Amino acid sequence: MTLGQLYSEFDQMEDWEERCDFLIDLGFELPEMSSKDKIDANVVHGCQSHVWLVARVEPGPAGPVVRFEANSDALIVSGLIAVLWLMYNGKPAREILDLDPREVFKKLELDKHLSSSRRNGLGGMVQRIRQFAVESLATA
Repeated sequence: MTLGQLYSEFDQMEDWEERCDFLIDLGFELPEMSSKDKIDANVVHGCQSHVWLVARVEPGPAGPVVRFEANSDALIVSGLIAVLWLMYNGKPAREILDLDPREVFKKLELDKHLSSSRRNGLGGMVQRIRQFAVESLATA
């Protein structure tokens, strides 16, 4: 699924409950994260639930490409991770930094329906991914 397809899916849903169920289903489709990566060093702070995030950088034709894996012990957070995965995984670092996550979240109405603690956690995950992108450009 692409981000554009996600927008289309969300547009067809009638209410937030249906969208929330869809997000949870997306979370189940995330690649499994190795238990060896679920360590304190990979914890995203600021999240209400446990979230682990690891990234690796690969060379790409347009500069470094960031790939990441993440997991949470909360279903809705796993769905939010899936949204981030669509936004950022496998993208060039420059593209990651150019994408305004607030616009994506607004278009999906996440800004209206998530609690402040979930928004803070989502922001922490975005910050971590963007930091990987910044670091990859600095070492390229």
